[in-house]
Order: sequence, then C-alpha cells, then structure tokens
Amino acid sequence: MSTWTTAGGLLGGIGLFLLGMGLMTDGLKLAAGPALERILAHSTKTRLRGLASGVLVTALVQSSSAVTVAAIGFVNAGLLTLGQSMWVLFGANVGTTMTGWLVALVGLKFKIEVLALPLIGIGMALRLSGDGKRRGALGQALAGFGVLFLGIDMLKESFSGLSADFSMPEGEGIRDTLMQVLIGIALTVLMQSSSASLTIALTAAQGGLLTAQGAAAVVIGANIGTTVTALIASIGATPNAKRAAAAHILFNLLTGAVALALLPWLVSAIGTAGEALELGSSPAAKLALFHTTFNLLGVILIWPIAERMVLFLGKRFHAAEEDEARPRYLDANIATVPALALNALEQEVRRMGGIALRMMREAMAGAAYDKLARDQQIVAKLNQAVADFISRINQAGMSQDSAQRLPHILRVARYYEAVAELAMEAAAAARETPLPTLIETGSSFLDQVTRLFSRIDPEGYQEYAADVDTGLQSLEGDYQMLKAELLEAGALSRLPVADMDARLRAASAIHRAVQQAAKAARLLVAKASAREAAQE
Repeated sequence: MSTWTTAGGLLGGIGLFLLGMGLMTDGLKLAAGPALERILAHSTKTRLRGLASGVLVTALVQSSSAVTVAAIGFVNAGLLTLGQSMWVLFGANVGTTMTGWLVALVGLKFKIEVLALPLIGIGMALRLSGDGKRRGALGQALAGFGVLFLGIDMLKESFSGLSADFSMPEGEGIRDTLMQVLIGIALTVLMQSSSASLTIALTAAQGGLLTAQGAAAVVIGANIGTTVTALIASIGATPNAKRAAAAHILFNLLTGAVALALLPWLVSAIGTAGEALELGSSPAAKLALFHTTFNLLGVILIWPIAERMVLFLGKRFHAAEEDEARPRYLDANIATVPALALNALEQEVRRMGGIALRMMREAMAGAAYDKLARDQQIVAKLNQAVADFISRINQAGMSQDSAQRLPHILRVARYYEAVAELAMEAAAAARETPLPTLIETGSSFLDQVTRLFSRIDPEGYQEYAADVDTGLQSLEGDYQMLKAELLEAGALSRLPVADMDARLRAASAIHRAVQQAAKAARLLVAKASAREAAQE
C-alpha cells in the first residue's frame, strides 16, 4: 500500500468517524432531548444517582459533550446545584468509555459492510420520511452510526498497512510515555473529540503500531485533552458554566496524573483482568477496559474531596455576576440542545423582567433619571443577548414542542421591554412633578400598584395568584378616578395645566406597565403549568 493511499485512508477514516459521530450525536440529542431533560432533572438528588444519570445519558446519546452541555444548562436554570452537576459530569466521563467498548467489541470484530451499509440505508430512509419528527432524528442517528463504523473500518485497514513502514513512540520510559500522552492530547484538541482519539489509539494498537502501555498513555492523553475543549467552551460563559468546566478539568487532570503514576501496574492488572473476563488477545478490548477502569478510579479519588471542591469553585468566577448587563443563564454551549436552551432563555427573560419592574418602582419613588437610563441600557443589552441566543437555537433545529414555546418567551420579553420603556416615561414626567404628590386621592392608586408589582415580580412569584385579577380590576377603578380628579383640578385651576399633564402621563405609564407585567406573569405561569402537566 503506497504512502499516499495510506495517508488518504487515515484522513478519510478520521473524517468518516467524526462525520458519523456528529450525525449520530445530533440525531440522538434531538430524539432524546425531552428524556435527557427528565432524567437529569429528577435523578440527581444523591451522588450515586447523579453519577448513574451521567453514565446512562452519555451512553444513550454517545456524547459526553451533550451531557456536559445539559448539566451546565440545568445549573444555569437553577434546577441543579453545582454539586449535583459535578456528579453528572463525572458520570459522563465514565459513560463516554462506552465508545471504546463499541469500537473494540463491534467495530473491530465484525465485517463492517454487513452492518454499516444497511444502517446507513435504513437511517436515511427514516430521515427523509420523517423530517422534523422524532423518527427522522432517530434515522439520522442510525445513519451516523453506520458512517462511524465505516470510518473505524478504514482506520483499521490503514493502520494494518502502515505497521510495517511506520512506528510511533512505543517505549515504556518517561520520555516515550510523555510523548504518547502528548499525542493523545494533540489528537483530541485537533479533532475536538476524545472518542476519535480513543478510536485511533484502539485501531493503532490493534494494527501493531502501539504496545498496550503506549496505547494506554495515548488514551490518558485523550482524556486530558478534553479539558482543553472544556476550557475553550468556558470562555465568555456564565459563572456557573465556568465552575462546571473547572470541575471537569480538575477531574480529568487528577485522574490522568494518578493513572500515569500507576501506568505500568494498571496495564499489568488490566491484562490479568482481561484474561479472567475472557476478552482474548485483542489489545482493543483490554484498552477499553483500561479506559473504563481509570475513569472509575477517578470517581473513587474525587469522592472524599467533592464537597471541598464545591466550596472552592463556589468562591471563584464572580466577576461576571457583578455585571448586570451580562447574561447569567444564556450560554453558547447549551444552544445546541433546544429544550434546555429554552429553559435558560426563560430564566434570563425572568431576570430581565425583574430589572424592568425594579425600574418602575424606582421611578415611582423618584429615583434619578440617569440611574434609570443606565438600567434601561441593561434591559436593552439583555434583550439583544436574548435575540442573539434565539438565532443560535434556530440554527440548532427545534422539535415541535420547543418551537411552540419560543413565541411565548419572545412575547414575555417584549412585555418586559415595554415595562422598562414605560418606567422611563414615568421618570420623564416625574422630572416635571414629583410622583408621590399625584394629589391626595392618588395614594390609593400607587398603593395598589405597589401591591400588584410584588405579586407579579417574575423573580419572586411561583404561581399566578388569584387575587391579581381582582387587584387589576380595583386598579382600573382607582386609575379612572385619578384621571377624573386630575382633569377636574386642571380645569378648575387648582393645578397648573402643565403639572396636570405630567401627572396624567406618569399615571398612564404606571397603569400600562402593571398591565404589561401582569400579562407576562400570566403567560409564564400558564406555560410552566402546561409543561409540568405534559411531563406527568
């Protein structure tokens, strides 16, 4: 086999593997999105349950990145604590070892064409006949599965032909071991996939290019390489996303360091265990066992220090939270999972609504116009961040349920944006006449407004209180009475016409702001109730 043919086979095999992994992961994420959400939301109350859910969901969607994204999304939405999310992330590291078993026990032991080509054909038939439905997503995953196996077969053939003419560092000294680890790190960073790096190590070992210990060192490097991906993903992310990424990095660095220190003994023990489990002489199967073993070892090592890690990380990454205009829940990493992205989007819109209602309260209390103008800029920036985030979600593709939620969230955001604008109108009128002196009868109106705002503040209420509608009706009567008395005071010259006009404009802005905020509250609670009913 010529050098160019071999090089082309290697590149093509890697490309097919990455393409297949991408198709399979995207399809499974779309098909299993609601299930993934339910499992993570309800199965993380203890360490073991969080760990098990991380393993299960990662094995289901064949992507630790997807599970990491989901866990970060739940932390941002307040559905998981940092401690709970950490165990999901550690479980994802264990769950991703299923890829190694898939390659070792299926990809390298069967005639690939017999399995892969029918999978691609059936998968694409489902994809074309079920576009936009779960059947289509499963078809895409099935086709990706087949393409992935073709990539494994091409890698296996290329490494078999390459073994006679090419050698990789396969010594067992410190220098060669470090080179092997660096190769694993470099492959993962370049391809942004530890699964691809692991597959290369397995097929290289199967083809005779690496010893068992050399391939094990490459596998350790691949695990460490995923920390670079997490580090890149955390740039510009929310504080909670940075903490979760830091936990992932610390776990992999600790696990990798201990595995390297124990490498010769671990490889020997794995060899003995492989014989006891009757895995045969296949180096790939023993490497898959090694990958699973040292990730489980990492869980055992992290178990006694997990609480201290949570406390340590909880004190870090506070700078972004001090900037109110920076999104707290929107993270580019979760935009690829629409169901989770919409939850984060709703939380950010609620926070934006809380700022808008605060603006109105401050306007009613006579706050400085400049301060309110700064707050309006915060609302405007958050609104722009929401719009940008929505464009990312649209690119990821949404299920029918997610698509139905999006217009409602957008409508709520518009209601809160209107509240902020009305606060500025009230503040502008207050520069001409103090709001607390709307005239004596105005106190009833302002008191009713204050009570209603406390009932419909999006960051405080859990359900749409029954007395809100009653309060709105009472407010309408107070508002009409206030208007009549202001007009009468102006007409009888008890109040300068300019003051009358300013107070009418202020009262109108406040009145409309309460109505807009109540509409947003009603819509938020209605949709939340509908989702809970659907999940039950």
